Amino acid sequence: MGIVETLALALGASFMSGFNLYGVAFVLGALQFFGLTELPAGLQVLSSPYVLTAAGALYIVEFFADKIPGFDTLWDILHTFIRIPGGSFLAVAALEGIQSGLAPDVHFAVSLAGGGVLAALSHATKSGSRMILNTSPEPITNLLASVAEDVLVAFILVFMLFKPVAFFFLFAGLLVLTIWLMTRIVRGLKLFALRFVPSKSDAKVSPNTSDWALDRHGR
Repeated sequence: MGIVETLALALGASFMSGFNLYGVAFVLGALQFFGLTELPAGLQVLSSPYVLTAAGALYIVEFFADKIPGFDTLWDILHTFIRIPGGSFLAVAALEGIQSGLAPDVHFAVSLAGGGVLAALSHATKSGSRMILNTSPEPITNLLASVAEDVLVAFILVFMLFKPVAFFFLFAGLLVLTIWLMTRIVRGLKLFALRFVPSKSDAKVSPNTSDWALDRHGR
């Protein structure tokens, strides 16, 4: 892989890992295993039959767990400690052979932090949107969101590998859209939380109201 292809891979894989790390590992490993692409040396391990089997099994579990309202939020919370480090690992492994001109320690730190930030951003968007969708009594929107995420991950991975230059423009658009969605999600979660916080007007009972209640029941 050249520099452009490797950078596209690092950006796309780390960003998509925040949505579905197991799916990213499985798709990349399968493409390498069947000779459809050649991953950087640091990611060759993904094509190991053992890694492919483990990633595929975990993806199947997540496929169903992610479509159960309520349980998907618990799953997302637990995977905060898996997806974000996973995104960091993918970025570091993809970029380890790139001559960036930086000192080795700086190169490693930038790769580690960049992959983690991208994974954290997409993970927060996914988990936050699911929290909002779970407030709805019907399960269909949750199911559709989960399927859309699965399709998005597969599409982005294939697109970044075979159209790396065009991917940079798509990635920029996705990044802007994700940041915009995060502002809406934060606002929605704040409004939802305020439903459970009694307002000052509700907590206070006016004197006139108290007198009226006493008159009704006799002083």
